Amino acid sequence: EVHLVESGGGSVQPGGSLRLSCVASGFTISTALMAWVRQAPGKGPEWVSSINEGGDIINYADFVNGRFTISRDNAKNTLYLQMNSLKFEDTAVYYCVKGTWSSGSRGQGTQVTVAS
Repeated sequence: EVHLVESGGGSVQPGGSLRLSCVASGFTISTALMAWVRQAPGKGPEWVSSINEGGDIINYADFVNGRFTISRDNAKNTLYLQMNSLKFEDTAVYYCVKGTWSSGSRGQGTQVTVAS
């Protein structure tokens, strides 16, 4: 059974940083397309970043603009999202996704709040 557990969210001031983690079980992350998707209050899910099975194709949404870095540790079966220069509009619940939002699996999410 696929299980994804996110952590690392919290409250930060604008310009701050957070590193999100997603511990996976029930499968090996290096054999799956993995992604981070966020959902702000009252809005639909928004793709943030993804990394392919080989780890050589990484994509980011335009709004990331060099501020976030997706990575994974195959030995720990863990996916990460390093977020720097956070903005108010980055406030959302961030989900770790195996595959796609609509047909894949996701965790319970971790809340990121950017506030002064």
